[in-house]
Amino acid sequence: MTRAGPTGHLVAFDHVQLAMPSGPVAEAEAEAFYGGPLGLRRVPKPPHLAARGGCWFEGAGGSLRVHLGVEEPFRPARKAHPAFAVAGVEVLVGTCRSAGFAVRRVETDDGPVQWYVDDPFGNRIELVEAGPDRRDSSGLMSGG
Repeated sequence: MTRAGPTGHLVAFDHVQLAMPSGPVAEAEAEAFYGGPLGLRRVPKPPHLAARGGCWFEGAGGSLRVHLGVEEPFRPARKAHPAFAVAGVEVLVGTCRSAGFAVRRVETDDGPVQWYVDDPFGNRIELVEAGPDRRDSSGLMSGG
């Protein structure tokens, strides 16, 4: 018997949250990276959350959201990371480099080229070329 109505399945990410240190200097550094080469715009946090510090960014018409929350003591994410699909990844890599951010290229035998850049706090960010389907022959997503 089938039931009509909600199926209880995931449909998309609402946002990705990364940690950052506290303070206005850290927020300015976040804006210089996420609002600079990554091209996201800073959006206001709801008042009840703004008091905690941190900052929010969004792009792609609001469908791509990155929240940076203050974490004390702060530790950057070195292994766990978001991977952003980029239309024109090599152009964005050049933009990041021109802005002073080191970018690392990783090639594997069975997957696409992956690029990694650290945000100003040391959080690892992956950049991959947007494409039709990044699945390998086993049906799994390649990379990461």
